[in-house]
Amino acid sequence: PSNQAMMESLSPILIVMGVSGCGKTVVGKVLAERLECPFLEGDTFHPAINITKMSSGTPLNDEDRTAWMVALRTTMEKQTGSAVLSCSALKRRHRAYLSEFPRPVVYLHLTGERSLLEERISSRRGHFFDPNLLGSQIEALEPPVEDEEAIALQIDDSVENIVAEALVRLKAYGVYPLS
Repeated sequence: PSNQAMMESLSPILIVMGVSGCGKTVVGKVLAERLECPFLEGDTFHPAINITKMSSGTPLNDEDRTAWMVALRTTMEKQTGSAVLSCSALKRRHRAYLSEFPRPVVYLHLTGERSLLEERISSRRGHFFDPNLLGSQIEALEPPVEDEEAIALQIDDSVENIVAEALVRLKAYGVYPLS
């Protein structure tokens, strides 16, 4: 990674990303616990209108996501140390916006088979996301490419094993242990 030396000296923001059902919240919480830093649940920063749209089965468009991205970035800027943030970060331009930040931002892209994602979404209780929107998220996803600071992680394992793999990969990347 081009900014490995910078990552070792600054407190990075780790963004756990991916489509709905990939485990952003559960992996993010456990990762933050292991790293002893705050976990920021990205869904809580959605404007009410976005939640209403998604609950009714209407996919978000880029205009809908703009206010959410601004809220996430503002929250990141308030962090004085490292933090783990969950955010779908489906589009490259959204990741670029979140990465325009004075400290390193590293994405952990949780990825898996559609059938596993569907199974997880259907077993969730109390979440606003309409399961029928998964297809639109998969279509909207622009997976991170080589020039982005991103680590891909498969989700077909236990949360503990996914987090352990994330820590190994972050260490090799020069991010962990956090400064």
